[in-house]
Amino acid sequence: MHESEPLTALIGRAGGGDKDAAGRLFAAVYKDLHRLAGHVLRGGDGAMHTTSLVHDAYLKLNRPEALNQRDREHFFAVAARAMRQIVIDHARERAASKRGGEFDLRSLDSSALQVAASGRSEHLLALDESLVRLAALDPELARLVELRFFGGLDLGELSRILDRSERSLKRDRRRARAFLLAGIES
Repeated sequence: MHESEPLTALIGRAGGGDKDAAGRLFAAVYKDLHRLAGHVLRGGDGAMHTTSLVHDAYLKLNRPEALNQRDREHFFAVAARAMRQIVIDHARERAASKRGGEFDLRSLDSSALQVAASGRSEHLLALDESLVRLAALDPELARLVELRFFGGLDLGELSRILDRSERSLKRDRRRARAFLLAGIES
């Protein structure tokens, strides 16, 4: 990639169907995607590896219609959603083969696969269903959870992406946690 070629330009060209730009885009963001996947998988049991998650996300994102984003932040928001879908699919597969123990999601700072890897896949699926209900009521809260829990972004990164203060994000995270826990426990 040209050092001077902005990521936003690559995203635009890749979204327009330029396969060469799409390849250069993924080469440019590979380390960042790997870092995001590492957040999602930290504490996992090895059933899924960081590189596998990045490659699976690449396969979901490597289509012009999937690359139709505005900028770097939007790209990573879409990447976080793709990783969420992959982790949920993985959890469904695991839940089909075994049942887990108690579920205690007191903090949305855990990683999604950490929950799935601990044998609590059905609870992760319940979280996903509750997140879908939350998205219908408050899409911004659902997006916050998705980026934090499934995308592994910290509050500083979320603040930049969502253009909001960390303080208001913490408040919203508490509201989202309460909604999700009520949905999971019911």
